[in-house]
Amino acid sequence: MAILVIAEHDNKALQAATLNAVTAASQLGGEVHVLVAGHNAAAVAQAAGQVAGVSKVLHADGAALGEALAENLAAQVLAVVGNYSHIVFAATASGKNTAPRVAAKLDVAQVSDITKVVSPDTFERPIYAGNAIATVQSSDATKVLTVRTTGFDAAASTGGSAAVESVEAVADSGQSSFVSRAESKSDRPELTAARVIVSGGRGLGSAEQFNAVLTPLADKLNAAIGASRAAVDAGYAPNALQVGQTGKIVAPDLYIAVAISGAIQHLAGMKDSKVIVAINKDADSPIASVADYFLEADIFTAVPELTQAL
Repeated sequence: MAILVIAEHDNKALQAATLNAVTAASQLGGEVHVLVAGHNAAAVAQAAGQVAGVSKVLHADGAALGEALAENLAAQVLAVVGNYSHIVFAATASGKNTAPRVAAKLDVAQVSDITKVVSPDTFERPIYAGNAIATVQSSDATKVLTVRTTGFDAAASTGGSAAVESVEAVADSGQSSFVSRAESKSDRPELTAARVIVSGGRGLGSAEQFNAVLTPLADKLNAAIGASRAAVDAGYAPNALQVGQTGKIVAPDLYIAVAISGAIQHLAGMKDSKVIVAINKDADSPIASVADYFLEADIFTAVPELTQAL
């Protein structure tokens, strides 16, 4: 039995989510192979071969794969699927876009957002915004999985010595085309990979207050900045910073929630954080039920004092 992990990358470097997917794949009980599909991405293939637990890397290099368009990437996966028992994607925007296409073409039921491997055909996944865990068993010959990255530790990026095998790249499907990319640049850690996150809620009152209160604290901690859906909807922070069921799922070592009441959809995105600190003047707010430390205080006094103390 062999398992195929679909690598995520930018043609220059392997994305961290792939390392979590490799860990999940290694728990399925077979050889772990990684597919690197891209354009001029030889460095990524070499990096994938060094990941601990990977026994083979398939490298498909073609112009049609350069932008990881879901239609072309799905076609490439189908071209090499062979006798693989499991196809594993990270549950990221790219993985969620490509995996259903692969599952549909294979005529199998996708198992989404798994957080635990019980056995090669049985998995756990959260439902009802993380308030319940479903145990799902699949009898399909080929199992297409998406892996919630916060549910699995990242595999070591070094220590492996897998061979890299070139495979023929698929032609452009013609179903979609890349137009442009707008990327936000930041010196801060990427939200889903940060060890420390400072998040703000609607209680901060304005975009100016959001930045004035959170930025100095995040600077002191070298932390990423997040936001609740309410703060994003109010225009305090951009969409890219939203943490929650409809935003980004995070599990940092330290999560500091400032003026966040803790709606169910927000808790679903951060409650797996190792240490949760909440600062709020409402001691009865829902976030108190998941916080390891809760400070009942005025955020406009407490947060600057905390920042100064650091």
